[in-house]
Amino acid sequence: MIQIGKINTLEILRETDHGVYLVDADNDEVLLPNRYVPETFKIWDKLDVFVYLDNEERPVATTDMPYIKLGEFALLRCNAVTQHGAFLDWGLVKELFCPFKEQAFPMKPKGWYLVYCYLDEKTGRLAASSKTNQFLSNKELTVNAFDEVDLIVSHPSDIGLNVIVNKVHTGLIYNDHLFTQLSVGDKLKGIVKKIRPGNKLDIVLGQIGYRSIEPNAQRILHELHDNSGYLNLTDNSSPEAIKEQLQMSKKNFKKAIGSLYKQKQIDIKPDGIYLV
Repeated sequence: MIQIGKINTLEILRETDHGVYLVDADNDEVLLPNRYVPETFKIWDKLDVFVYLDNEERPVATTDMPYIKLGEFALLRCNAVTQHGAFLDWGLVKELFCPFKEQAFPMKPKGWYLVYCYLDEKTGRLAASSKTNQFLSNKELTVNAFDEVDLIVSHPSDIGLNVIVNKVHTGLIYNDHLFTQLSVGDKLKGIVKKIRPGNKLDIVLGQIGYRSIEPNAQRILHELHDNSGYLNLTDNSSPEAIKEQLQMSKKNFKKAIGSLYKQKQIDIKPDGIYLV
């Protein structure tokens, strides 16, 4: 079955004036318009195509790959707002529609919004929603404490940044664990620091406890090599100075330099750290 909103691997069945028809294993067909047909091809060649509905609500294939597919999150630019809703640039000729009822806040042209791509059951069309939390759930967790997870920055709050965890859960990075500037839509790795009552996920960037010693130690070694073997930081340096220079907390910094000192890789003097 040809899947709307997904990448399909289909075979070229026949050529027409409008393009070539592609077919799947169930003999379902879809048109690949001329603008996307390869310059050279043979019948039964396989193509990877994205399938969606055209302006006349007919399935159509394209070799262009969109910025977002069915069931995914992405940061998209709003091109226009009409009486029907917003239209977003997702990398295809036909723009992605976001109904007013699916807008967390009213969208404006040229604005950027984190959205989820879903299939409208009434129309069969792909659509976008910036009310992303409705597509996430922490009822049954698929992660454990200390797991590495994929994150998408969702939206800020007074106490930190809300993030989408592995595309299925919600999590929070507290302000005191933010050591780098992040923006909505950023994609990065994190660690589940703690699972609180109600399956609430506390997330940190980097690793925890003894797991953090190696990566942070590596970062310090890189900084030392980039600064001729010297860093103007010590145990007595302020948390702000450490955060500005190394993007880590003072606690993790002390653990890391302690590890490096024991390994005889650095020397700690009153005026700073020296590479041995």
